[in-house]
Amino acid sequence: MRTEKRPVHAARGMVVTNHPLASAAGAEMLAGGGNAVDAAVAALFALSVVEPMMVGIFGAGHAQIFTAGGLHTVIDGYTTAPAAARPDMYRPLSDTWPDYMEARDRENSVGLRSVGVPGTLAGWCEMLQRFGTLDLATAMQPAIRHAERGFRVTGYLAECVIEAAPDLARFEASARVFLPGGSPLRCGDLLVQAEYAETLRTIAAEGPGALYDGPVGRRVTEHMAQAGGLITLDDLTRYRTIERTPVRGTYRGFTICGCPPPTGGGIHLIQMLNILEGFDVKGMGFGTVDGIHLLAEALKIAFADRNAATGDPAFVNVPVARLIDKDYAAAQRAGLDMGKARTYEAGVGAGAAHTTHLTVADADGTVVAATQTINSLFGSRAMAPGTGVLLNNTMFLFDPHPGHTLSVAPGTRMTSSMAPTLVLRDGRPALALGLPGGARIFPSVLQAIVNVIDHGMTLQEAVEAPRVWTHCSCSCWLSASSSPCSFFPWSCISPSNTAVARRQNSRDRSSATYGWSYCGPLSLSDSP
Repeated sequence: MRTEKRPVHAARGMVVTNHPLASAAGAEMLAGGGNAVDAAVAALFALSVVEPMMVGIFGAGHAQIFTAGGLHTVIDGYTTAPAAARPDMYRPLSDTWPDYMEARDRENSVGLRSVGVPGTLAGWCEMLQRFGTLDLATAMQPAIRHAERGFRVTGYLAECVIEAAPDLARFEASARVFLPGGSPLRCGDLLVQAEYAETLRTIAAEGPGALYDGPVGRRVTEHMAQAGGLITLDDLTRYRTIERTPVRGTYRGFTICGCPPPTGGGIHLIQMLNILEGFDVKGMGFGTVDGIHLLAEALKIAFADRNAATGDPAFVNVPVARLIDKDYAAAQRAGLDMGKARTYEAGVGAGAAHTTHLTVADADGTVVAATQTINSLFGSRAMAPGTGVLLNNTMFLFDPHPGHTLSVAPGTRMTSSMAPTLVLRDGRPALALGLPGGARIFPSVLQAIVNVIDHGMTLQEAVEAPRVWTHCSCSCWLSASSSPCSFFPWSCISPSNTAVARRQNSRDRSSATYGWSYCGPLSLSDSP
C-alpha cells in the first residue's frame, strides 16, 4: 500500500513524537550524550509547550521502560481523585448512553471540579532521576526555550483552539494565551508563553517539589480554593507515582508487554490477541468481511470485560491473570460466531481522546514508550492564573453515577485505555508503539500489531492502514454521530465494508465514518 509518510531509519537512536520541536528536543539530549530516558523526558516537557492541548505537567500518564541492562518496568503517573471527591459529587445527565458519562453543567469535564491530582510531573522527574543520565535543568532547556521565545502555531493547534474556544473564553488566564484579543490563535502565529516559561524555570531549579509542595502548587491550590475547585496542597503533597510490573502475553512467538491496571490497555490488548491467535488471521486477509468481523467481535468481548472489572487495583480486585489467560480466551473464542454479530456479557467480575504518545530508543538498547494526557482538548480548559499551566479534566473518566466499579472515590486512580506497548522477540524489543485516541487506543495498537505479524506489513503501512472500531455489546457510545450498538470502519477499507457493517449493526444498514489517529511506532530490528 502507498503510505503518506516514509519510514525513517537510524542506527544511534530515534525519537518519535507528534511534533518536530519535541522530537528535536529528544534528539538534542541524545546528541549531548543522554540516553533514551533523557530524550523522552525532554520531549515530554517540550510537548507540554508546543502541544499544550494534549499534555502538560498537571496531567496523567503511563510509561514503559526497557533499559539496556535488562530492567523492564512501568511508571504509573496517572491522576487520582482529590480527597474531597465523593461518588455523588456530580449530577448525571442521563442513565443511558450516549450521555451516560455526562454531568449537568459539564462539571466533570469543564472547570475546576473536573481536575484530578496530577501525576505527569512526578512521573517524568522520577524517570529522569532513576533511569536518565542528565539533570533536570538540562532536560527542560528546550521546553523553556520554546515557551520563552515562542514557536509557530501549527494548523492542528489552531484547529484545536477554534474547537475549544467557547470553553477557553470562560477562563481569563486560558483566554489570554489562546484567544489573544478575543480571537483564536491562527496557524503561523508566534505563541509565547512567558508565565509557563517562568513556571518551568522554577521546576528546573527546585525539582518536582515546586508543584507538589512549593510555590507553583500553592498558586494552583489557592486558585482552587477561591474558585470552587477540590484539590488542596495536601492532595499534591500526598501524591505518589507507582512502579508496576508490565503485563506479558504471547502472540505467534512474540512476547507482548503492556502496562497493567489501572489502565486497561495492556491486559485487554493481550486478551484480544489471545482470542485472535486461534484463528487464521493471515489467511482471512486484511480488510475482508471475515477479518473485520473477527476484529469487531474481539473488541466487543474485551470492552465488556473492561467495563465490568478494570479499575484501580488498590480499590478493585482486577482479575488480571484470568483476563490474559489462554484458556479464558479459548472459552471466549468458542462463543464467537463468524456468521453473525452477537452481544457479550462480561466473563469476569470486579472484586480520550486527546492524548500524546512518544517512543524513544537509543544506541545502547534502552527503549521508552510513554502515553501522556490532560484528557480532553486543553483538559479542563482552565489555567491556574500566574502559572501558564493548563489543568487536566481526568475526573471525566470516572462514572458520574455512584455505586459502580468506575465511580468516583477519593484517592482512586482513574481507569484509561492507554497502551504503550513493547513487542519482544527472544527477550529483546522488536517493536515499540502506542498512540492517542481515548478508548480507541488499545484496539488500534491491536490492529497495528496484527498488521505487522499476520499481514506482513511494514510498520509504516501497519499504522497508516485503515482500522475498524466498535465499543461493546450494548448500551454503548461510539461517537457523537453514531448510534449505540453500531459498528463502523474507522475509514474505508474495501467494498466489503457494507457487508461487514450489515453483519455487525443491529439494523441492516452500514455505518461508516472517516477519522485519523496517530501511532508512535518504532521498529527496533530489521524485520518483525
